[in-house]
Amino acid sequence: MYTFLFGVVLLVIGYFTYGKFVERVFGVKEERQTPAYANADGIDYVPMNTKKNSLIQLLNIAGVGPIFGPIMGALYGPVAFIWIVLGAIFAGAVHDYLTGMISIRNRGAHLPELAGKFLGKFMKHLVNAFAVLLLLLVGTVFVSAPAGLLYNLMNGWVAMGFIVAAIFIYYILATLLPIDKIIGRFYPIFGLLLIISALGVGGGMLFTGAPIPELTLANLHPDNLPIFPLLFLTISCGALSGFHATQTPIISRTTQSEKQGRKIFYGMMIAEGVIAMIWAAAGMALFNGPVGLNELLAAGGPAMIVSEASVLMLGAVGGTLAILGVIILPITSGDTAFRSARMIIADYFKLPQVKILSRLWIALPLFVISVALTFVDFNILWRYFSWANQSTAVIALFVAAMYLFIAKKNYWIALVPGAFMLMATTTYILNAQIGFRLPMDVALIGATVISIFLVALFFFAAVRARRENIPLEVEAPDWDDALAGAATAASTTQK
Repeated sequence: MYTFLFGVVLLVIGYFTYGKFVERVFGVKEERQTPAYANADGIDYVPMNTKKNSLIQLLNIAGVGPIFGPIMGALYGPVAFIWIVLGAIFAGAVHDYLTGMISIRNRGAHLPELAGKFLGKFMKHLVNAFAVLLLLLVGTVFVSAPAGLLYNLMNGWVAMGFIVAAIFIYYILATLLPIDKIIGRFYPIFGLLLIISALGVGGGMLFTGAPIPELTLANLHPDNLPIFPLLFLTISCGALSGFHATQTPIISRTTQSEKQGRKIFYGMMIAEGVIAMIWAAAGMALFNGPVGLNELLAAGGPAMIVSEASVLMLGAVGGTLAILGVIILPITSGDTAFRSARMIIADYFKLPQVKILSRLWIALPLFVISVALTFVDFNILWRYFSWANQSTAVIALFVAAMYLFIAKKNYWIALVPGAFMLMATTTYILNAQIGFRLPMDVALIGATVISIFLVALFFFAAVRARRENIPLEVEAPDWDDALAGAATAASTTQK
């Protein structure tokens, strides 16, 4: 278990070292007023404490991605550990921290608005459509996955259609109601259940001496699928995920101080990396290697692996609690996916969201489309989600690099992982069956040319943006005005 344990230790060390470095590069302003106070409306802009924000952020970003992705990534063997550890420290946590903090500096703006500001108006329109598409895919995937787990857990005595309908009803309520009514109230409890389930499976493997394999760079996938680029799209949440860029603005609107950012954004990504390590290890250790794991995946998908591993490690009662923790993960990301989509559309068309009818007419069409998508094969949805997810991460990292370049700070911390994932996502879509279906060698050459061109274009645009002195932040109103606005919003909400 040395590789596994060393990887977990490195993740923790990364939070206290590289996380501190990234925070110093960005430059925290403790005295600066955050959008939670400056734009308080009692609906989306509501101040909440660090503990609550951290648990909500963890649940927002940790859908089935840090479980299903690492389980499928376990087919490649211990090389998956390398991507989870290095990806989480140097890419995923950097991505989450910078998008969250830049959003705080810009009144809680979502990624499309930030892309428009720092990468141009065309990118605002493109990213807006891309982000809504990604969130619809996420919301749909995060209906199908927990519904399947619940259906299996109850041995089919509750109809799948009823379970799906119940999840959608919850999603509608969580999307429409003020953030502190459902999400702020129940997420901390759900977060504890998630942590307990992950620690239960991880602790079970430690105490039973599960044969977690040690480090090897060999490709152990039974079908010999290439490590690059597939591993870097298969394991997204847990290492690097663009979906997080759509979720961090939800919490940037409830954060009380910029100083809390490293714990909330960087720290919770590291926590997700630990969860990913546990489930990747379970996939490698409990099913007789990649061949046995592949057979189980073919028979029942990642949901079956979760059920088998939970019961095997914790018994019937403990395994059921662990499965419930896993079920909560996608549900508590699916609801915020739809909420985030509603907020992005509202920001794009500049529609106030104080009245519930204003939220309702935006949300309902999203749910209608999502219901239709539930009839599409899950594996196809997951492939499109994986590519759209990592492509969104590339955009978010380039936005962060542009911000730091204009600020004359170390932009390489965002540009290097952004350029790497640009190469990976481009190679994938050129080669994949859902893409252009080019031979791998042709796809690699094409991706190299495209990546070099886009990075060069970034530097050209960055030099011009610095020369034009694009404002890095939106000034907040006076503190007294913000408090008065918060009191008025709270009074209106109570009425």
